[in-house]
Parts: sequence; structure tokens; C-alpha cells
Amino acid sequence: MASMTRRQAREAVFELLFETEFDTDRTPQEVLALAREDRDLGEDSYVETTYLGAMAHRGVLDVLLSKFSHGWKTDRMSRVSRAVLRLCTYEMLYCKDIPTNVSLNEAVELAKKFDDPKARAFVNGVLNSIKGEIESRGAEAVIANCEAALADAEAPVEAAEENE
Repeated sequence: MASMTRRQAREAVFELLFETEFDTDRTPQEVLALAREDRDLGEDSYVETTYLGAMAHRGVLDVLLSKFSHGWKTDRMSRVSRAVLRLCTYEMLYCKDIPTNVSLNEAVELAKKFDDPKARAFVNGVLNSIKGEIESRGAEAVIANCEAALADAEAPVEAAEENE
């Protein structure tokens, strides 16, 4: 396969994130390997790094999405919106070489192409709120705050399991 443009690579990551929603029995590495085999995805460092990174940091991403989706739990969002939001949020937090406005614009384009027409405004609103949080606090502080929230959410479960 010829090399992909960044837009094509981003769309491939979106497709992998979306696909993962249905293929919960496979690891992200297996989903990626299968996509390379079935769709001739080929080797692309952006696709691999971004997809595997988004999957590795899905908890952090979902904490942030829940915080700014105002009344929408992450598991109640459409799978398309969730994949677009995770991709863009990952880029804003972890991909320092990608301008935030590029990530935002590309996310809105993905929502426009693959999601319900009403989803574009939802995706744009959530992502602009996340962008504001990152700009005011810094990506590292936002990540640390989300990781702390994840640890707090898991602590009672771990304590209960230890008492059994």
C-alpha cells in the first residue's frame, strides 16, 4: 500500500477505534494486525502509535469525555462519536506535534462523514471544552487529574476484593 496522508491515517485510526468497540475479545494489537491483513492497512507509525496509545490511555480519555459531555455517559454515546472523541482527545493530550485546531477540525470532519448530522455539534462542543481545559491547565496536569480520578474510582473495588 502506498503511504497515507495524515487525514487517511487519522481515518484509519478512527476505524480501528470504532472496530474495537465490537471486537472486545481481541487485544488492540490483534485488532491492528487483523486490519493490516484484511484491509491491507500496511505499516504506518502514526496509525500504530495513535491507535495503541488511545487504547492504552482509554481510561484517561473517557474520564475527560465524561467530564465535558454534560449529561452523556461515555457508554451512552454513539460508538462513532466516542471513537472520534477518543481520537481527538488523545491527539490533544499526547501528540505534541499536531496543532490542536487541526485535531479539532479533523474530528469534526470525521463526525460529519460518519456520524449522525446532529453529532457534529456535540463532538465540536465536547472537544472545545476539552481544548479549553488543556489550554488553561496544561496537558500534563489534565492527564494527572484524570489518572487520579481513575485511581479513586478503582480504589473501593480493589479494597472490596481484598476483604473477600
